[in-house]
Amino acid sequence: MHYFVHESSYIDNDVKIGEGTKIWHFSHIQKGVQIGGNCSLGQNVNVSNNVIIGNGVKIQNNVSVYEGVELEDYVFCGPSMVFTNDLTPRSKYPKGSEGYKKTLVKYGASIGANATIVCGNTIGSWAMIASGAVITKDVPDYALMAGVPAKQIGWVCECGIPLKENYDCKECGRSYMLSDGQLKEK
Repeated sequence: MHYFVHESSYIDNDVKIGEGTKIWHFSHIQKGVQIGGNCSLGQNVNVSNNVIIGNGVKIQNNVSVYEGVELEDYVFCGPSMVFTNDLTPRSKYPKGSEGYKKTLVKYGASIGANATIVCGNTIGSWAMIASGAVITKDVPDYALMAGVPAKQIGWVCECGIPLKENYDCKECGRSYMLSDGQLKEK
C-alpha cells in the first residue's frame, strides 16, 4: 500500500487510491471511487459512489463529495463546505443516481469553508469561492465569487492573490488580459 488510511476510516471494495494520498480519521470512501495521488482527505470526509478525484486534491474536515461530483487536479475544498447532487430532493420520491446533476470543479479551483455548491454547475480553473458563498451558476476561470447567492466580485491570480484593474499579479508576476469576459494568462 503506497497510501495512508487511518484505522478509523472505511474503504469499500472497488476503490482506486493513488500513491501518497492520506485519508484521515472517521472517513468513508464508497464503491467505485477513484482518488488520485498525493491527495489529503481530512477527518470525517465521505466520498460517495463513483466519484472521481484528481491528483493533489485537498479536502478538509467534514466534507461530503456526493455522487455526480468530479474534482480535477489540485482542487481545494475548505472545511464543512457542501456539495449537492439533486435540485429537488424528496425523501418519499428518491431519484437514484440517474437523477443526479453533475458538478465539475476544474483544475486548481478553491472552495472556501462553509460554501455551498448547488449541483449542475461547473467551477472554472483557478476560481476562488469565498467562505460561506452559495454557487447557483457556472463560475468562469479565475473568478472570485462571494455572497448568497454568489456573485463575481473580481478576478484572482493562479497563485490566489486578487487582481486589480491591470490584471498583473504583484505577488508572483503573472499577467492576464480580459477578452470577451474571460480572463486569460498572457
